[in-house]
Amino acid sequence: MQDKSELLGKRIIVTGGARGLGQSFASALVENGAKVVIADILEDEGFNSASQIGAAFVTLDLSEPVSINNCVASAVSELGGLDGLVNCGAIATGIGGITMDEIEIAIWDKVLSVNVRGTWLMSKAAIPHLEKNDNSKIINLASDTALWGAPRLMHYVASKGAIISMTRSMSRELGEKGIAVNCIAPGLTKVEATEYVPEERKQLYIQGRSIHREQLPSDIDGTAIFLLSDASNFMTGQCIAVNGGFVMS
Repeated sequence: MQDKSELLGKRIIVTGGARGLGQSFASALVENGAKVVIADILEDEGFNSASQIGAAFVTLDLSEPVSINNCVASAVSELGGLDGLVNCGAIATGIGGITMDEIEIAIWDKVLSVNVRGTWLMSKAAIPHLEKNDNSKIINLASDTALWGAPRLMHYVASKGAIISMTRSMSRELGEKGIAVNCIAPGLTKVEATEYVPEERKQLYIQGRSIHREQLPSDIDGTAIFLLSDASNFMTGQCIAVNGGFVMS
């Protein structure tokens, strides 16, 4: 029988948890004993998701530093402390399918502001709370698009490549504070944010994987649970590709 208490009592914030991959993470963490706050800009969906799984919800706009600081303060107050942060919130919907010379500067800046700066500021706000506890964890969500150089999506790919590099640098700085930092690089996953992806790209992934099927959010939950659990206490600075073997890092 699978142990469902790997995260018993762990207090964790999941950004981007209103739907999709973040929602799947949040649900799996609660199932494994964690106390979870979902943080998202999608208020109605966020409240609904949180109520369905027994989590709390806090509004978060990753493009606004004040919103980030208020989110962390509210979440820590709700949880009574903080043991883990899952940086899953990002702009991913409806931005692909254009070449690098077609990307508008405003869209480039928005994607990088949310996906990269938002992850940095969210982590920065959480550090004073995480360092109060032994073996605290941060998980950053990257993407395997940054590992194989996906075309016609360069702003998103650049943001996720930055997440991988940030994870390594963060792990060096935060190790002395007792905080482990790792990232997960999923492949193309069947969620709301990828519904717009052309069938040709979906088939590229399915046929290119060692495991020939669509990737589901639940395929990644186990890796997140491991990285937030005590089983990964001596693991930091790593990027784990979870994509059915499409890219082998």
